[in-house]
Amino acid sequence: MSEQQPGGFERGTDGPKVIMAGVDGSDSSLRATAYAAGLARRQNALLALVYVQPVLTAGVALGAPTAGTTEEIAEELVAQIRRSAEQVKDLWQIRWEFHTLRGDAYTGLVRAAEDLTADAVVVGASESAGHRFVGSVAVRLVKAGRWPVTVVP
Repeated sequence: MSEQQPGGFERGTDGPKVIMAGVDGSDSSLRATAYAAGLARRQNALLALVYVQPVLTAGVALGAPTAGTTEEIAEELVAQIRRSAEQVKDLWQIRWEFHTLRGDAYTGLVRAAEDLTADAVVVGASESAGHRFVGSVAVRLVKAGRWPVTVVP
């Protein structure tokens, strides 16, 4: 007898294949990454970590000082993720990959989720007071309604 059920359901093949987490180095995004890693481990899904490098403003492009380049942030994030993965490798294996794009965070995360065919998106809650008026990336992702979105405080 076949494992296939009416309506196309196959036993053992359901569940997420790709869980995507947005990471930017903030405490809430690192908590979101840890949460997404737990989901990916339990579901045996790929953990896709996405950092969207902000587009430099005109002031920065003209030489205004910055705290660090976005490339340095991306490199530090990858190093931090690798250190964390190394610490837990004897306890469990998590398949993960790191992606970086340029642009605004919302558009970048949407594009990455579509390109990766993400089954779920996990992001940290905004730590910026200004987002109460403009709308945070997390709220915009939820309103887009394309994937299940988990917002981690």
